[in-house]
Amino acid sequence: MHIDPALASGAHLLDGPAGPLEVLFDRPDAEPAGIAVVTHPQPLMGGHAQHKIPQLLARALRDAGWLVARPNFRGVGRSAGTHDEGQGESEDMLALCAALRAAHPGQRLALLGFSFGAYVQARVAHALAARGAPAWRVGLAGMPFGTVQSGRHFDTPQAIDDALVVHGERDEVVPLAHVLDWARAQVQPVVVLPGADHFFTGKLHVLRQLMLQHLAP
Repeated sequence: MHIDPALASGAHLLDGPAGPLEVLFDRPDAEPAGIAVVTHPQPLMGGHAQHKIPQLLARALRDAGWLVARPNFRGVGRSAGTHDEGQGESEDMLALCAALRAAHPGQRLALLGFSFGAYVQARVAHALAARGAPAWRVGLAGMPFGTVQSGRHFDTPQAIDDALVVHGERDEVVPLAHVLDWARAQVQPVVVLPGADHFFTGKLHVLRQLMLQHLAP
């Protein structure tokens, strides 16, 4: 995969491991403060790169000076392939991260994801750390672990360094207890938003601020 360092904002098709990978880029006006990959919720439930939460986070980061890439997972939008339960999606994100780092050497890399996208980013963060090239910061919101409301099971990697984990107290898709079970073994802090559901309804401004603070220099 190759990315032109001067690639303009908007949707672009890149050569991914499974074929074309559609990525929406949000480019700041000045030289980027860093590069961020922001991933979307479950494609099988209608998730895509223009979902309100990844779009909110991407635009907030762009306004804070970051170059942001919002990919559509396999089978979503113009991205090739079919849903692969996180494995193929993780391969695509690792390829995207490598291409972004090659196009912007020396820039900090941040990984942010919501729901299924957070699960994928946890896998990606774990793989990058194992390769000796960890992300600078990781932000995981509404991340699934164990068996969730849909009946799907998620074996989410643990011990994610430099991660901000945010969860809603009243998350009806991924019960808070599941995320605390995930966090307990490694004593991973979890920020709980009181009264928030899975989609952080009425609390998105708080999620936005938490993520921006986590990525502040």
